[in-house]
Amino acid sequence: MKFLLLVVMLKACYASPQDLSGKMFTFPQETNRAHVRMNISSQDLAAATVCHRSFTDLKRDHVLFSLATPSKTNAFLLFWDETNKEMEPHILDRKSEYRGQDYKPNMWHSVCTTWDSTTGLVQLWFDGQPSIRKFITSGTNIRSSTIITILGQEQDAHGAGFDLKQSFIGMMSDVYMWDYILSPCEIHNYMDDLQFTPGNVLNWRALEFQIVDRVLIEDKLHICN
Repeated sequence: MKFLLLVVMLKACYASPQDLSGKMFTFPQETNRAHVRMNISSQDLAAATVCHRSFTDLKRDHVLFSLATPSKTNAFLLFWDETNKEMEPHILDRKSEYRGQDYKPNMWHSVCTTWDSTTGLVQLWFDGQPSIRKFITSGTNIRSSTIITILGQEQDAHGAGFDLKQSFIGMMSDVYMWDYILSPCEIHNYMDDLQFTPGNVLNWRALEFQIVDRVLIEDKLHICN
């Protein structure tokens, strides 16, 4: 088992899509290198939904999801700002702030972020509760032939520019992305781990990814009540 984890940890090439149901990525240390990279084929995203679950004890700024194009390093970014205690969605290098989330350490949190280029509205769903809808940017799609999505690090350059003090430490699971806005019922089904339509851009059940440096694939941690 330890040997298999080491092989996964050191692997530097893309494998065929893997079903990660019941699994999680573990980011065990502060670093400006360790990450999971997912290249997305040519896209023209007029809308998007990104969902993930994370578990951390960090008490500093950290990234939760980073998608970059060559021209927009924060094309779709979700970031926790510890100083202001707020979740910050960034779309096409524009930022919105959401305060009031009960972002407790050492427990799983489920987050979905939606955005529509027509209205320019972004919305955050945190542990099943929707935020207000805020204007962030409209009229321009997320468009590129080389979209790089990274877990564990925040991109200040396309696929690079990592900052040690913005890295994620902890566990992450159930990462999905859709090229449309999920309905509230679908989001609740995701939050409650019920039946929902898998992401058609990123699909945790058929994920093609590359692990760089020390990131482990483990069975998902469950808390017994």
